[in-house]
Amino acid sequence: PTYNFANIIDDHMMEITHVIRGNEYLSSTPKYNLVYQSFGWDIPTYIHCPPVMKDEHHKLSKRNGDASFQDLVAKGYLPEAIINYIALLGWSPETEQEIYTLDELKQAFNVKRIGTSGAIFDIDKLTWMNGMYLRNMDIDTYFELANPYIEKAVSNKYNHKDIAKILQQRANTLAEIEEMLDFFDNYPSFDIELYNNKKMKSNPEIALPSLKATKELYENLPNWEESTIHDEMMALVEKLGIKNGQLLYPVRVAITGKQFTPGGAIELSHILGKEETLRRLDIAIKQLEQ
Repeated sequence: PTYNFANIIDDHMMEITHVIRGNEYLSSTPKYNLVYQSFGWDIPTYIHCPPVMKDEHHKLSKRNGDASFQDLVAKGYLPEAIINYIALLGWSPETEQEIYTLDELKQAFNVKRIGTSGAIFDIDKLTWMNGMYLRNMDIDTYFELANPYIEKAVSNKYNHKDIAKILQQRANTLAEIEEMLDFFDNYPSFDIELYNNKKMKSNPEIALPSLKATKELYENLPNWEESTIHDEMMALVEKLGIKNGQLLYPVRVAITGKQFTPGGAIELSHILGKEETLRRLDIAIKQLEQ
């Protein structure tokens, strides 16, 4: 009772006209109004918002270890993407638009479109939205954000801006970057089963001649420009009479030791450089031959 009493006097003295709060306080509103009326004061306009839920039965709660705004930023989410996503929880715009700048949200927001039931916080949807924000940046802005994470994973002998260019289309959060780039400085050992890929129509038997042909091609390239690598590799696919994936997928596996990478065989070959790419192809070919 003392809190509620003091709260009303405090709001009145500060000339509060609108109160926006969670709908768990809806039941206490009539009590507040009785106190306002007893003083003869104007009752503020109340807006009660549905809670943000962890699941159908539990609210998000810092006390229970759920992520705060600061936690999400620390995990590589952009503040503007978090604000955009949170604005759409429990509120629906009049159009199908999902990506908003803060100024656009100010223009579009209308309290009449706030829902009455709790909205479940979907980390996958936030991750998708964050990825959209990252991909829509110009490369210089993205590089400035991403480079501290790239520097933790990759030595300076590789071009970090070239790495940022391939990352931008694939990383959905900044925190993903380090793990996505671990193969640059540390070429991992891997099982030849990795060459098996139904979608790419690849297997170890197809991989071996593809890698040998690529090695020969790379050794004789006149320059190590990405456009040259691309054109010559496409010509090699045609010459061998195979599908693109039957050449490019085995090469990507061979030079990274991974099934999933932030770039394709051509981009990664260019960034790794001729000497390092050939060294890795040699190791992969010997492994397959054995």
